[in-house]
Amino acid sequence: MSAEPDPRTDPTRPGAPSPDETSPDVTSPDVTSLDPTEPAGSAPATLARVVRTLDELYPPSTAEDWDAVGLVAGDPGARVRKVLLAVDPVEEVADEALAWGADLLVTHHPLFLRPVHSVAATTFKGSLVHRLIRGGCALYVAHTNADAAERGVADALADALDLLHRVPLVPHAPSSPHEPPRTGTGRVGRLAEPTTLRGFAQRVAEVLPPTVQGVRVAGDLDARVESVAVVGGSGDSLFDAVRASAADVYLTSDLRHHPVSELRERARLEGGGDAGTPYLVDVPHYASEWPWLRYAAEDLERELARSGAAVETRVSTLVTDPWTARVASPGRDPGPAAP
Repeated sequence: MSAEPDPRTDPTRPGAPSPDETSPDVTSPDVTSLDPTEPAGSAPATLARVVRTLDELYPPSTAEDWDAVGLVAGDPGARVRKVLLAVDPVEEVADEALAWGADLLVTHHPLFLRPVHSVAATTFKGSLVHRLIRGGCALYVAHTNADAAERGVADALADALDLLHRVPLVPHAPSSPHEPPRTGTGRVGRLAEPTTLRGFAQRVAEVLPPTVQGVRVAGDLDARVESVAVVGGSGDSLFDAVRASAADVYLTSDLRHHPVSELRERARLEGGGDAGTPYLVDVPHYASEWPWLRYAAEDLERELARSGAAVETRVSTLVTDPWTARVASPGRDPGPAAP
């Protein structure tokens, strides 16, 4: 006589998953598959479940059209116990992930932003993918979709500066016409108390990771600032939105000579002398986006725990800003408080 089918695994039972489903029902985990080292009441997550959770936190549909986000490499059915989060998918970050035994590396910047025709290990990007796969570590990217999300890159940068009453600089359309937009590119808010441009730049230097470049400033260092616009990553394409917001100062990264020169000339003409706003504060790309990693780690753990799954997260503290040295001009103090 054939054995009675196990009600947990019988594929004919109502609501049973299809044979190719890679993510088990989290509400009734198979207790025989639980690792005794896992915390009581939790189950190891599959990569498919972790990806689904990340996609809910940072919907791929909100990424820019030119962006490349989501799962880059990995088996959806693999177990995920350790997740490392970093800004850049570079060799030293891959080394850190593999040395720690991470099952998943989540980065902000895409490894393959443009289409490729080969991931051969003879290329530096292909080599990184091969190393991660051999080490059992998947790779996932949350880029412009993480920039715009609640508790995303923009919110984390605004929180680092304690900005109050903030709204998106370039908002997404709200889901309801009676609801103020809460997601979108950048944030605009107010400092709890006005300060000088010098004091603001010093505050930026204190709260962001140290880098060779430090903090660059355009404007009168003794000028009063209270309203602040921030965009993590490259932000000189948003100067018009910043001017429309009437922010006193704009904090972003990768500011180029001509756009900055033109904006400051326009501000001087319309605002009267060097007091014209917005003033500009430029920091390295990596530094402006790193604060988000802690939010991503916290939110991923929390959302997975709600579904009965558990992962351990770690935020990489490796400084992946590519600049390695700075030589100041003779007699010139290069710091943010320079006259």
